[in-house]
Amino acid sequence: MDPSMFVTYTPQTNGIPLESKLATYMNRQSPGVTLSTTAVTKHLSNLSLDSQKKVTASPEFVPGRGLTSSNSSSPNLFNNSYHSQENVGGTTYFYLGNAATDTVRTEEGTETIANVGAGQVGYVYPGMPAHLQPVRSTKPPSSNSSSAPSTPPPQATPSFFVSENLRMDILQKNALTLAQPDVVRFPDLPNEVDNYHELCPLEPIHKPASTIEYQTSTYKATSIKSGTRYCLRRIHDFRLANTKCMVLVDMWKRLSHTNLVQLREVFTTKAFGDHSMVFVYDFHPGSETLLTKHFSATELNGYTDPFSSDPNVPRPYSHTKNTILRQQHSSMLPESVIWSYIIQLTAALRVIHAAGLAYRCLDPTKVLLTSQTRLRLSCVAIPDVVTFDGNAANPLSLIPHYQQEDLLALGKLVLALACRSLLAIHCDNMQASLELVARSYSTDLRNLILYLLSNQARRSVTDLMPMIGARFYTQLDAAQLRSDVLENELAKELENGRLFKLLVKLATINERPELYMEPTWAETGDRYMLKLFRDYVFHQVAADGRPWLDMAHVVSCLNKLDSGSQDKICLMSRDEQSVLVVSYAELRQCLETSFGELVQSAKEVV
Repeated sequence: MDPSMFVTYTPQTNGIPLESKLATYMNRQSPGVTLSTTAVTKHLSNLSLDSQKKVTASPEFVPGRGLTSSNSSSPNLFNNSYHSQENVGGTTYFYLGNAATDTVRTEEGTETIANVGAGQVGYVYPGMPAHLQPVRSTKPPSSNSSSAPSTPPPQATPSFFVSENLRMDILQKNALTLAQPDVVRFPDLPNEVDNYHELCPLEPIHKPASTIEYQTSTYKATSIKSGTRYCLRRIHDFRLANTKCMVLVDMWKRLSHTNLVQLREVFTTKAFGDHSMVFVYDFHPGSETLLTKHFSATELNGYTDPFSSDPNVPRPYSHTKNTILRQQHSSMLPESVIWSYIIQLTAALRVIHAAGLAYRCLDPTKVLLTSQTRLRLSCVAIPDVVTFDGNAANPLSLIPHYQQEDLLALGKLVLALACRSLLAIHCDNMQASLELVARSYSTDLRNLILYLLSNQARRSVTDLMPMIGARFYTQLDAAQLRSDVLENELAKELENGRLFKLLVKLATINERPELYMEPTWAETGDRYMLKLFRDYVFHQVAADGRPWLDMAHVVSCLNKLDSGSQDKICLMSRDEQSVLVVSYAELRQCLETSFGELVQSAKEVV
């Protein structure tokens, strides 16, 4: 910094001119500081306009740090430290006062500019406003750099492409969607089932726990008509005795919601060697159930699904009550996650009940996490078909009763999630589980569970809305924020797709061996200009011959070409014998004309 930029303050009672607003905030008794005219003249004489002289970039100036490593002849105004600082009107001012002398490092050595006694006021540097100052790390400095100040954290670099985490997630789902059947491991799978082929098992075959249950299996299959992937859930060896339940199936097929796995069709088949019924749903790759996400697999050893209503199922009541009471808070779900699940589950039940249907299988094995926070209810309509009483005159007559069972099942599911244990929902452990919820979570969550588990004659899912309250807005905000993130990532790929089409056109033209039996087609006329433009965009080199790789340069040139900008560029041949000055608009016309010739040639019938 040039010393001539700093004005020597005239002596005042407090060392600051009376007209300065700092005079109001400072109360010092020291005279001002004067500059040495000899030192200033000497430093000004070192300035040179010689372009051949190598200039070393100075390090970043930080208040309170001397430029000890700098070769610049500017004076070290702060002598590696400052005495105090003050914030006035949003501006931070730094003051000197402890150093005995103010020195300058020059090529000849160290020179004293001015004497600054203890308590005197040196140069005043108006620093960055307090609300704009970078956040400094609180980590103590290492022994190797004890005097170096902390640097602000690195900022996230903008990217032209989708984020890595989202990209890997989408790639994994695409891999699962495109998976092909393994004929070695599953030689008995049929080649086609109705209008579907390429069957791939998604999970081990479910063994029935009792004689009243049916064996089931799940497959990914491809539609022969549309090529879309679907999820096929097969009920083994099942014969439909009465078609009255198909009224419910038709109602389910018309029901669509963001928290439901959409039912597409239901049919019977003998392709598996028996009379099977197949339910076709939308396929959501990479999904996992709440059971595998939040509950321990060892918890199910020795007994079947605790949500089952079968009275013959063995119940493990040995040591569960004390285990629930000893639950650690670190292993429990955050309450915000539980409320997010409650809002999504109640949203799905509200639509189902409003349509005159009942879900009837709300347990952790049927609720899917299709993304990080999205819940979907699967296996809809299966209980209505499998457990339908053929003697019932009206299949809709028992729906109100089943809707009350849905709310009871919801209360059990929320209680199990809050305690992180499926054992919490058993009768012997219910009181201990509720005590754990009361200790760990809010009163609203406890009241919601008690309401769902109560024996009231008539409950409704809409009654839960006052208990959810303003948490609904939190869920809505999270969903909208997720939507904004995905739209931002989609915008990147939208631009990349536009540039990809442009690159395809260039690649099909450049270096083409021949067209219309003309070997030099790509080297003459408009194509020659496009070849030189290709070198201008992708083959730039630095002064010493190193490749110059700059994504911003590539994107800028392609965008200008795509828009037909009037900006002009200088194109040079590799032998430096030809130089062309053209605009992007002219290059775009060359591109469209040349690519049009390729398209016309591809359409011609030989």
